[in-house]
Amino acid sequence: MARPDQSNRTRSSRRAGGRPPDRTVVYTDGACSGNPGPGGWAWVIPGGRYRSGSETHSTNQRMELAAALDAVRSIDGAVEVVSDSAYVVNCFRQGWWKGWLARGWINTKKQPVANRDLWEPLVDLYRSRPISFRWVKGHGGNKWNDLADRLAVQASLTQQGVEGEGTPPPGHVPVPDRDGWRS
Repeated sequence: MARPDQSNRTRSSRRAGGRPPDRTVVYTDGACSGNPGPGGWAWVIPGGRYRSGSETHSTNQRMELAAALDAVRSIDGAVEVVSDSAYVVNCFRQGWWKGWLARGWINTKKQPVANRDLWEPLVDLYRSRPISFRWVKGHGGNKWNDLADRLAVQASLTQQGVEGEGTPPPGHVPVPDRDGWRS
């Protein structure tokens, strides 16, 4: 069942009494070694679960989208997706998906929507339950966005995903240094 448009619900709102709404906040990110090239995606719930995965031949935008879709599929109930991807956030903030549906999954340039295989199930989920999107600056010092980024980069480089609860052990997440990434 379609719900009223919530494309402007990109920031956390508060209920009466100042209590935040019941929802799970998840940070998502995607990475690609080359664009296109080997890709990785990841999501992290602060203090909770995390997961990453990969594709052998992908793009950065596709991996950003894959992270959001996997997170929403994996989390029950209301979700706030926090992403550094304008591609993902603006689709819902600006309502791109409405035009795609009206035009039969054709974009404004009269071309098929790229990554439709990921967009379509994400839009369906968005229309079926409370999901909001919030943008965060990438590489801006946000602990959880940085962790999702490191997990996505690791997945793109190793082509192996990880999954767990809590903060991933340091050996599982590469740490940036001046010469690139190190474990």
